[in-house]
Amino acid sequence: MPDKLYDVAIIGCGPAGLQAAIHAASKKSKVIVFGKARKSGLYKAHIANYCCYEKVVLGKEILEVGRKQAETFDAIFLEEDIVRTRKENDLFSLNTESGENFTSRTLILSMGVARNKLRVKGEKELVGRGVSYCVDCDANFYRGLEVAVVGNESAAATGAMTLLSFAKTVYLICRKLMVTDMLYKDLRSSRVKVIEDTWVKEIIGTNEVEGVFLKNGETVKVDGIFVELGAKGALELAANLGVIFDAESFSFIETNKKQETNIPGLYAAGDISGKPWQIAKAVGEGCVAGINASEYAKKLASS
Repeated sequence: MPDKLYDVAIIGCGPAGLQAAIHAASKKSKVIVFGKARKSGLYKAHIANYCCYEKVVLGKEILEVGRKQAETFDAIFLEEDIVRTRKENDLFSLNTESGENFTSRTLILSMGVARNKLRVKGEKELVGRGVSYCVDCDANFYRGLEVAVVGNESAAATGAMTLLSFAKTVYLICRKLMVTDMLYKDLRSSRVKVIEDTWVKEIIGTNEVEGVFLKNGETVKVDGIFVELGAKGALELAANLGVIFDAESFSFIETNKKQETNIPGLYAAGDISGKPWQIAKAVGEGCVAGINASEYAKKLASS
């Protein structure tokens, strides 16, 4: 069982997270990395034109080598999603999908920014008018209303339970739940109405969401639908920490040259901090974030 207090915690095990782990751990910092490599955008990619590689290399291979490098410096890897973040005094508190809580002196966000969409009729037209991709951001708008959450994994399950504090009725629509045993038990003992073995075929509504039409032929009347596919994204995990996003699109976290955000001890690297979406940029920013997070943690520990 991993210890519960770390110098550097990293969410995301793509190229930015791995490079941050390598540099922070090599500086004798106590490092833990959360995430599932198979969900990295690099995992199934073929990489070309990358410095020091003459031939095309599989992204999966790069991730495997990077993890081994970090582990040689005693970095710990936990293949679980983080479902909630908060800052308490000088420490960051992280909750995993299995219900464990970890604390760290610093936190590096490196989980990318891709927003998985349903790609069904009505979704694009009703974004912002009942279609949302962030429970933590928009739950308050649905007090006393009927809502649905779509997804099979931790983001959907935890999002549905969060919405119980706001909405009158919460549906969870999923093909098959793929969550930890503890999260499954919590979900099943809650008031969330789980609709399994089906998926959303169409989002119904003219000026705003009025319901969803499912592939099993059922129509569910709701006032809003939250698309939560996969793990919690950057927007959800960073929103309650008070992080400043770019003013234009509210999609990327603003950082300085040290990869610091506006929150002391919080760093961001890779796609999450903006374009270009290239592995070379991710690795470089991960290096900078890892070094600076390690130094900050040491100062905090000695103060």
